[in-house]
Amino acid sequence: ARGSFDNLLRNNLLTSKGYKPPTARKTGTTIVGVVFDNGVVLGADTRATAGPVVFDKNCEKIHYIADNIMCCGAGTAADTEHTTQLISSKLWLHALASRRAPRVATALNMFKHMLFRYQGHISAALVLGGVDIHGPHLYTVYPHGSTDRLPFVTMGSGSLAAMAVFETTTG
Repeated sequence: ARGSFDNLLRNNLLTSKGYKPPTARKTGTTIVGVVFDNGVVLGADTRATAGPVVFDKNCEKIHYIADNIMCCGAGTAADTEHTTQLISSKLWLHALASRRAPRVATALNMFKHMLFRYQGHISAALVLGGVDIHGPHLYTVYPHGSTDRLPFVTMGSGSLAAMAVFETTTG
């Protein structure tokens, strides 16, 4: 069975009794990541919103960090954009100085130190993913600098719904 029409039947019943049916409402951001055997998949929606108002329907929320590392951002668009650009630049300089390909753990440490320094005043919740010599990595980085490493992650206001999908479809 692919779908359930229980809500349709419920809404028709409520409408017949004089109630208004619920309306869909899009607010906030949903960013996700999943680790598989040889890599990481990151995903994000494309809307930039402020409450019920959509400011941009084609906002890029997946940011380039290095050739082998990408990052999804939720929170204030300017904060996520500038934070990821700054860390991307720092990581590139670090790779030049060390003469090694950047590691995901190095990017993670740069993000967590920067965000911890600002104690959550930079509104950037991040899903960091990449592949380096140690294999695929996936992390969440919270605005106050704490991190988690998990096989699948969600962040943003839509994270509970996305996590429910992941938990019911992954083993």
